[in-house]
Amino acid sequence: MDLSESTIRDRAREYAEAEPLYDVERQHVETVPMTFAGDEYGRRDAQWIVRWYFRRYLGEYPDRVRREREEAFRDNAFDDVIDALDAAVDAVGAMGAVEAVGTQHDDELDVDAALDALTALDGVDVAVASGFCQFLAPSRFVAIDRRTWTVLAAAGELDGDYPDPPSAADYRRFDDACRAVMDRTGVDAWTLYRALWRSFSDAPADAP
Repeated sequence: MDLSESTIRDRAREYAEAEPLYDVERQHVETVPMTFAGDEYGRRDAQWIVRWYFRRYLGEYPDRVRREREEAFRDNAFDDVIDALDAAVDAVGAMGAVEAVGTQHDDELDVDAALDALTALDGVDVAVASGFCQFLAPSRFVAIDRRTWTVLAAAGELDGDYPDPPSAADYRRFDDACRAVMDRTGVDAWTLYRALWRSFSDAPADAP
């Protein structure tokens, strides 16, 4: 598969034109970083990201598993959710809207600390934690899932089958591949995410 700058930007535009959740995702990309950097948010703001992670599949994700994960997250004490989000914000930085803020240097980030804090919550594994990272720092992080991993692998940017569930080390490897593509093409993570998600249907059937 081709992950040139022109292809990525074309696929990202297709995503914006065709994906039914795009408008609400764009709103959250613009508002979530500052929302969680402050103290004026509620349980539903955090629940939205967990729900987004599963519901963007538009019914393709097993409904029983989705409900179990969402219910497990709702059972967390809200003080624990606040502590985890505070730690994640401190680790990856509240970088603001994609249009307004550039990518931070790696020495300003501690992805493992963010993953550790978030996965301490019930209902949050590394994959869902990566969804939080994507909205906390949308110009820097791409959420890991079978689709985004498969497209990167089909493009030769990543080796191996999607690890289900992914570990923190798996996410590090995935993040390195995303950064390599972003550095080469000059796109940000939110653009790359949309392109990878939109390109999944074009990945070869035998892609890892």
